[in-house]
Amino acid sequence: MPIFRLTDRLIFPDPELAEPEGLLAVGGDLSPERLLLAYSMGIFPWFNEGEPILWWSPDPRCILEPGEVRVSRRLARFMKSNPFRITFDQAFHQVVSSCADLRRGQGQGTWITASMAEAYGRLHELGYAHSVEAWQDDFLAGGLYGVALGRCFFGESMFFRVTNASKVVFCTLARRLAELGYRLIDCQISSQHLFSLGAAGVTRREFLRRLAEGEVRPSRHPSRGVFPA
Repeated sequence: MPIFRLTDRLIFPDPELAEPEGLLAVGGDLSPERLLLAYSMGIFPWFNEGEPILWWSPDPRCILEPGEVRVSRRLARFMKSNPFRITFDQAFHQVVSSCADLRRGQGQGTWITASMAEAYGRLHELGYAHSVEAWQDDFLAGGLYGVALGRCFFGESMFFRVTNASKVVFCTLARRLAELGYRLIDCQISSQHLFSLGAAGVTRREFLRRLAEGEVRPSRHPSRGVFPA
């Protein structure tokens, strides 16, 4: 199938037309309007520094129902000891830069380029992008960030500097989303780490159906205030 080249028009091709590995389109921009339209269609940007913007819709898709997060007995005991102070939306930019810096420090590439960090910063200012942080005193031990649209949360990246910090923020987020009636967490690409927390793979078609059930539309009001301080 062809890879579509985007123009200035605010439009995406049908995600079912993506290449087998998930690549759908190239080009366009990272404006809030385009990003929100992409998420509402099950599409997300993922590219390296120096590359054009690449848009993906993988099949299968890794998702987790917030109420189905799996907490092992060991992790449950660990969380019961309150090892971290958990906050929401208190250090969004620091979480994003930490996700990027940790990967670079491990000798890995990162899709969290300067332009991506700036774009999600704009979404955060508009009330669509959110972060969860784990602290030990004033030290940021771990965190994650993503986009909330409708009743779905689209996870982007997470990191930890202290063992189990990312698991604790993920489980805390899932429980909070379940309380708020969210339908799913989009984990994008599967991993054993996510599977251990209860994530599973679904077809693209099923994923898009779930987005519709979750009232995901680009015109939805932002979730500012949904995540407590």
